[in-house]
Amino acid sequence: MATFYNQATLSYNGTVASSNITAGEILEVLSVSKNAVSETYSQNSDNVYMISIVNTGSSCYNGLTVTDNLGEYTFGETGTTAVPLSYREGSLSYYVNGVQQAAPAVTALSPLTVTGINVPAGGNAMLVYSADTNGFAPLGADGEIVNTVTVSGAGFEPVTASDTISYAEGIDLAISKSLSPAAVEENGEVTYTFVIQNFGTAPAEAVDNVIFSDAFTPVLSGLTAEFNGTAWVSGTNYAYDPDTGVFTSLDGQVTVPAAQFTQDETTGEWTIQAGVSTLIIKGRLA
Repeated sequence: MATFYNQATLSYNGTVASSNITAGEILEVLSVSKNAVSETYSQNSDNVYMISIVNTGSSCYNGLTVTDNLGEYTFGETGTTAVPLSYREGSLSYYVNGVQQAAPAVTALSPLTVTGINVPAGGNAMLVYSADTNGFAPLGADGEIVNTVTVSGAGFEPVTASDTISYAEGIDLAISKSLSPAAVEENGEVTYTFVIQNFGTAPAEAVDNVIFSDAFTPVLSGLTAEFNGTAWVSGTNYAYDPDTGVFTSLDGQVTVPAAQFTQDETTGEWTIQAGVSTLIIKGRLA
């Protein structure tokens, strides 16, 4: 809301008389808001945004331009810029008073620039689109993307709105399994190696009760287990049924450290080094 002032003067016979000063306010009738469907993001995630433009005035606004900076930020001592979001081409939808319209023109991808937006008097327009996080999206517990949109056009001052999404915190586990040797004689000994990775910001601890299980076919006899270099004890760390081949870790035995997140000081790209735990199970084919 802008305030303007005005004062009149009279000049006569070398004398100047001034009026009182009047003040007025220019009411902003056009406003914009921006919201993400999800408040969190992850590496390479699809993020849906909604931009709402409301016109409370008695005149329509035509041919507006909407510009989205896609979360652009600076990093490093030199203030280099990075853009953490990439617009997903073809994802843009455009609505006027809730009715879908033909897709408007996207004239630039970064910053995302959309032209030809019309907002009727007393009405609204909405843009909905998707943007994927890329290699410049901040990762880790303190990661966030602040995304700013600007609406500009003739007859009004540009209006802006921002929305912040945060990197998803918690545990994010993955597991892989390998067998050695790949070819084994009957009643031969085999080694199964399980690599458990944590791509999350939080460690998987005993209280999280991560349970590992596998059903070995053929079943194993003389089974031994080792977790992160420490021998496991049957009944204390795991349970194994030699008749069915089902192996299950007991509550609180599987733990995995949190991942480490690093930004390259030169390029600005982020990388994840997953936390790793290893379970090795050996036995003889029964």
